Amino acid sequence: MAESLMPTVRPAMQFIPENAADGLRKAMKGLGTDEAAIIHILVNHTNDQRREIERQYKTMYGRDLKADLRSELSGRFEDVVMALLDPPRLFDAKECHRSIKGVGTDEATLIEILCSRSNAEIAEIRELYKTNFKKDLEKDIAADTSGDFRRLLVAQVTGNRNEGAPVDPTLAMQEAHELSKAGVKKLGTDEETFNRILCLRSYGQLRATFDAFRQISGKDIEDAIKSEMSGNLEAGFLAIVRVTRNRPAFFAERLYRSMKGAGTNDKALIRAVVSRSEIDLGYIKQEFERLYGKTLASFIKGDTSGDYKKILLALCGE
Repeated sequence: MAESLMPTVRPAMQFIPENAADGLRKAMKGLGTDEAAIIHILVNHTNDQRREIERQYKTMYGRDLKADLRSELSGRFEDVVMALLDPPRLFDAKECHRSIKGVGTDEATLIEILCSRSNAEIAEIRELYKTNFKKDLEKDIAADTSGDFRRLLVAQVTGNRNEGAPVDPTLAMQEAHELSKAGVKKLGTDEETFNRILCLRSYGQLRATFDAFRQISGKDIEDAIKSEMSGNLEAGFLAIVRVTRNRPAFFAERLYRSMKGAGTNDKALIRAVVSRSEIDLGYIKQEFERLYGKTLASFIKGDTSGDYKKILLALCGE
């Protein structure tokens, strides 16, 4: 799958922040709230434009846009609106903090964010985490996880993948042999070797290594991981493999899992739709239909309701 962009939310071509700020104020003024107007304005501007509208709103009215929206909205609809107004990496930092704080850990969210963001994005997440929560993300992760899974997440939060390095076929074959010896041809598993290769190499290099692994072992790397690992460590390594091979399909699966079965994982649904809407949600929609035989929109319609449904569908370009 090409890494080219296919966003569903694009910049407003005629961008007049004063008009947008005025529209939001009118939507909240007086009796009742015009949720349709709020959806229309937020979804038809990018995150950068929304933040400019937020600044304009404060300049024009001496009021805080987020505070005004919170006082007018509620539930999951409010959650989506707040997510749309956060800078993307601040939203990621908040999601990481939510995943760690309190009793228990939301490992799936940590895996999704840390295994799918670029080095630069992870560096920004770490910085914003420290600024907003006065804590170190790596230390919080290390304190909240254990064993090989802790080492995987610490490696990912370091944000030091060899991005952009040219693909070396010799290295790919060498490391494919190392992976085979570490798992398929070994009693027990050498998780350290998997961690080193999967967390260090560029995505292009990993694709070459996975191809070589199949040639020499007769197994797909995903099958090898499933047979050798379990639990969160398995989920983390599989996330890296799937992001490497087909990032839109990885997020399509995340969306599917958020809605299938009893109940909806609204936090995962909101995060995936909001975070990918300006990047590749168009591709994700295509992959969703290819993988599950139904459109993403049909799942959202069946699993959500009211203004929450309307804003998610609008973000999906529906």
